[in-house]
Amino acid sequence: MTVSRCPPVPVDMRHIVVTGVTGSGKTTMSAALAQRIGGVHIELDAIHWRENWSAAPLDEMLAQVTRATAAPIWVADGNYRKVRSVLWLQADTIVWLDYALARCLWRVLTRTLRRVRSRELLWGTNHETIRDTLLSRDGLLVWAVKTHRRYRREFEELMHGDAYPHLRWVRLRTPREADRWLAQVCAVPGSPQ
Repeated sequence: MTVSRCPPVPVDMRHIVVTGVTGSGKTTMSAALAQRIGGVHIELDAIHWRENWSAAPLDEMLAQVTRATAAPIWVADGNYRKVRSVLWLQADTIVWLDYALARCLWRVLTRTLRRVRSRELLWGTNHETIRDTLLSRDGLLVWAVKTHRRYRREFEELMHGDAYPHLRWVRLRTPREADRWLAQVCAVPGSPQ
């Protein structure tokens, strides 16, 4: 296992999982990274969420993740433990957006306000609301606070543990560091651009 903060980007990154707490920018980073390396972007939230914020059955989610990761080059984003056995075993790199909680909370707040104002459609028929996202005990703001420390501890253990020894880890602690790292990424040789 290789651990680095902001390394030169290896040319053999073909199967990447971007992880981090709610509001860290996983989807934005994944989409940009997939475009840069000429790969498929796999948004786990889009696979997980069905109409009226209902969760996809596990077997369907695993089947969709398996189909999506059949692509020769892919970047997936999300923290779904239930698909980790499929996704992380096929991955070669984990990009961990390990940002401060305050930054993530600010991003959740501004993203939610933008989505509510524009009535942005999310994953089928879903819309965020201020009440459900920001004011609810089950909303994303509360979720980010509850999970920030837990995810940091869990990812530290996974990064240094031996459950996934084949993975290369890239831990990025600020958006500026992430932007610099992403700017170093080049297309994978032979990938469609």
